[in-house]
Parts: sequence; C-alpha cells; structure tokens
Amino acid sequence: MKHKAGNLGVDLLLVDTGRIRRNNLEKTHTELQGDLHDGNGLSDATTPNGAISNVIFENVDYDLLTIGNHELYVTEVAYETFNQFSKAYGDRYITSNVQIINPATGELEYIGSKYRYFTTDHGLRIMAFGVLYDFTGNSNVSKVIKARDLVKESWFLDAVNYPQPIDLFVLLGHNPVRTTVSSSTFGIIYNTIRGQRPNIPIQAFGGHTHIRCVSRAKKSLVYSLNKSRDFVVYDTISTGLESGRYCETLGWASMSGINSSTFKGNQKPRGVPNPTRKAVKVSNATSTATASAPPSATANLVYSRRYLDWNRLTFEYHATGSQESTFDYHSGQRVTAEITQDRKQLNLTALYGCAPETYCQSCKPFGADGNIFGLLQTALAATVVNESRADVPRLIIINTGSIRFDLVKGPFTFDDSFIVSPFDDAFQFIPNVPYNIASQVLGILNAGAFQKRSADIESRDLSTRDFDFNAPSIPADACTAPDDNKHAQSASALRRRAETLTRNLRNRQSPALTPGYTTTDDFGTDGDDTPHSKIPFYRQPNDIQANASFPASGLPETVDLVFLDFIGANYVIPALIKAGGNYTKADISYYLPKTFTTNSYLPAYAKRFWQAGVPNCPVGQGVGSK
Repeated sequence: MKHKAGNLGVDLLLVDTGRIRRNNLEKTHTELQGDLHDGNGLSDATTPNGAISNVIFENVDYDLLTIGNHELYVTEVAYETFNQFSKAYGDRYITSNVQIINPATGELEYIGSKYRYFTTDHGLRIMAFGVLYDFTGNSNVSKVIKARDLVKESWFLDAVNYPQPIDLFVLLGHNPVRTTVSSSTFGIIYNTIRGQRPNIPIQAFGGHTHIRCVSRAKKSLVYSLNKSRDFVVYDTISTGLESGRYCETLGWASMSGINSSTFKGNQKPRGVPNPTRKAVKVSNATSTATASAPPSATANLVYSRRYLDWNRLTFEYHATGSQESTFDYHSGQRVTAEITQDRKQLNLTALYGCAPETYCQSCKPFGADGNIFGLLQTALAATVVNESRADVPRLIIINTGSIRFDLVKGPFTFDDSFIVSPFDDAFQFIPNVPYNIASQVLGILNAGAFQKRSADIESRDLSTRDFDFNAPSIPADACTAPDDNKHAQSASALRRRAETLTRNLRNRQSPALTPGYTTTDDFGTDGDDTPHSKIPFYRQPNDIQANASFPASGLPETVDLVFLDFIGANYVIPALIKAGGNYTKADISYYLPKTFTTNSYLPAYAKRFWQAGVPNCPVGQGVGSK
C-alpha cells in the first residue's frame, strides 16, 4: 500500500491506537488502537502476556503508535512495553501522558515519546500527540497524566506552538473520538490546540469504545453496531476516526487540500477515488463540534472515510490486481509462518470440546436460548465446586464483564478460551451466609454501577490478568493465523474465493446480507465498506448467579456465597452490608485454588459435557445468522 501511495504521489500513514485502521490523505492514515493484550491465546498464553505476540506486531511498519490501558494493568507487561515494544518503534511510539518508573534510576519517564514532529515523504509537516484517556487502573509503577493537567504543561504548549511550521496536527489515542462519551478526553486536547492554533487542521484517531449506545426509545435494545465505528466532525478542518472494537475493522480516512508550502505530492491522484466531502455533520448523531475554524482555513479541505471488515477477502478485493497469488508478499508469508509456528508451540489448537451452538453476549435477551450467560450459569454450577464443601448449597456470582467475546458453534480450543474469557479472576467465598441475606446480593449488584477496575482495589494481585470491560457482539474474523490448511490453498482456489467476493461486493443491493456492523456517524450511513444486516443488541445485567447443591425442595437456611476476587471486597461486601449482613474483607477466603479462574471453568465444562462430535466438530454460521 505504501508503494502504491508513493506511485500515486500521496502519503500513507499507518496509525495504531489500540485496534487497526487505515486512512488516505494527500495524506492517508491507517490505525490500530493500542490494546495488544487480553483476548487471544497468542498474546495471553505466555508470561508475561505479549512476550510472543509483541514480536509479531513489530513486523508492522507503523508511522505512529500509542499505548492502550491493557498495557498498564500488570507491572511486568508495562515494563515489557517500556523496555522492548516502545524501543522497537523509537519516536513513532508516542505516550504524551503515560509515564513509568525507570527501575535503573527510580525516576518517572515517558514510556514513549512525548510527541513527534516529522515531515512525510511528500513534504507535509505533522505534529503528533498520543493521549490515553484518564485511566486509573494502572499498576503503581506507571502514571497516567490527566488530560486537564497535560494541556497545562509547558512542553505540551511549546509543542503546539512549535517553532517549525505545522501543516497538520494528528491526535491519536486509546481514547474515544466522540467527545460526548464520558471517558473521552480528546475534547480537552482539541480545545487547547484549537485555541492556540485556530487555522491548523486536526485529525484524530481514537479507540477504547468497546460498547454500543442504547436507543432512548428502546433502552433495552439497539439494532446497530455503530459506536465502535465512528467518524466525528469537530469543526470545518478537524475530524476524528474510530473503527471497530478489537481486530475486526480496518478504518480508512482520507483528506485533501491541506494548506502546505512544502507538499510536493499529488492533490488529485488519477485512477482512485478522491475525497470530496467538506467537514460538515450530516447525520443525527450527537454533535461534538465545539468551535469553527476560520473560513480562510477551510476552502479546499475535503475528506472521506470507510470501515473495512477485517478479513482476507476484503483486502484482496481492494488490492487491485491482487486477487491471485500475488496478494501474498514474501514478508507476509514469513510472518504467517512465524505465527503458525508460535501457535503450535503454545498448543493453541488443543481441542477441549465441540460447542453445540452459538452463544452471544448481547444479540439475545438475557435468559434466552443462545445467550452466553445462560450457558455460564450452567457451567459455573457444574465446575466451581470445592470438593470438601460440595454438598453445601452455594450461590456463585460473576460479573458479565469477565466475558470478552461470543462463543461460536464448533471447536472450542485453548485459543478460544482466551477469546471468550481471558481474565484470570479467581473464586473467593464467604461460608454459611444466611440465605435471606445472600439472595439479595445479586439484585443489589445489578442495581449498581457496572464494575470496573479502579486504582484503589487493594485485595488483588496485579500480576494477574484480572481486569475487564463490557463488550458487544459482532461476527469475528481471526486476527492471527488461520488454520494451516488454508495457507496451502492453490492460486485457483484463491481466485474462486476472490471472484465470489467480487460478485458479492459489487451487488450492493443484494438482499442476502450477512449480519454485522450497520454504522451511523457524522457523515451519515454510507461508511461501511460491506453492507450488513443488523444484529440486535440487548442489555445484559452487571452480574449473573448460578445456584448449586440446593435441596430438592425448599430453600437452604445458609449458603456458601462464592464470587470473583475482582468484585469481592469492593462490591460484594458493600452489597452484603446493604442487605443487612455484618461482613468485612477479613471474612473472605479463596473457595478454590487461585489457579482455577474465569479462564478455567469453560474448558473444564467442555471437557466433561461437549465431547459429542470430537474431533470433527460441526461448525455454525456465527452470531446473528438465522
């Protein structure tokens, strides 16, 4: 792509903010959103996690990168990022508001560069900042500077008012681009830059928004996956792109007409679509614009944006002339071979069992067939058992945020266990709690706020992967290597697949749409590269509960109240007190060994109850399919 951009006389930038995307300007950008850990066996099956996967990521020639919150929870992961990953990219890895204690000096220093000022191949002069949202769940060796404090620092203001000319500000971050999202701090950065430099365009690339918005008309249901893909208009010369949640979207943004005395490229390359749209909000999405740039600065600036489904066929379709074996470069085949070898080394394809159907996080109402949390209630009751207390009635509570993704009908492997439930939260309990008190806890938890990690949780060992977020449901395309036999497909097979894709993509009015993203952003509804049917979204509770070893009739007088150590001290204890109990942290102990975690119970369940069809598991059609 960069070679093609060079031939067209434009600049292509590849940008990482914690997920992957792409853009095209006189200048083009591509973006990945930061979180490189938690949710895939290739990263999570090593100690520290990312020890193998980070080396693979380093093959990607990013122009700008920044850090995600999942690089900061665990001390050893944070230091690996500081000592290895950031050094691989030098000044391209930007952490404007994230510092770490250098163990050699005992002093705080930035994990990456504070900013990057550079000139593109065709002469555009760019000032870039990388800003993480105001994250508070980092381990105590790192520091996240709040945005409101960052914009007051002298170095930041000096960089905004850099003595060398700036044609474009690029703001990247694991940070929602829509400033009305409560966790976004981009508005603070934008307002500061715009107040100092009113005539310079700002292009933002964001991430972290794993959840979808809920319709005010139907608070329990939303029919489109639109807030993980987003394009916002800040003012007439400033926009922001956010594409996807994990590794299922490649976002493309292009802009042309930047006022630059040194740009020597092509303003209107031939043979490819050119951006045509002014930065004017046309949809009904919530506005984020807070200022208007002077008309003199906006005369020629035009934009486009696109959200590409992350799969080989999409990339083959858009890589003109590459539908045959020429799509594969030797460097890419080398990385594929490395991934395949690493997967074999980690035994990621080890089969636990055959999932009998597809279970989704949010495409079905809680309690309905196909909702994953009903499966989890069954699995928890069957596997979370302290044999010395197996006959004691127990309530088992977990937070729904411990589940990261859907579980699709077919093989359930070691790798899938990380994709669905990657976190290592262990099971604690309080014995012999009166049932009339314990039975109130779930309702109290679900009436409260969604449970997130905060810096003041004292009862947990931050050497474990014990953090979470609430994630919606989408069809998944693997971000790592496909099965080995797929790499051995012949050129003729690739041609047949590409021809089928081409027919499907050209027939944009085809009624046979696959379920997926249906996006509305500030430019409207035409951003999705491949049209999809809508996947329903239903709200899920904060927590779920499984009951086990209850008497055949009636209710027990007392129960073992079992819960995750992630929620025990800071959520369950207050709920017990609210229910009329008199409990403290001192009453909590571990119900099972700490090695049996939220990453353990589904594999244990599959080994016992999902053996039908092994080793030739029948495969389902995925989430949202009828």
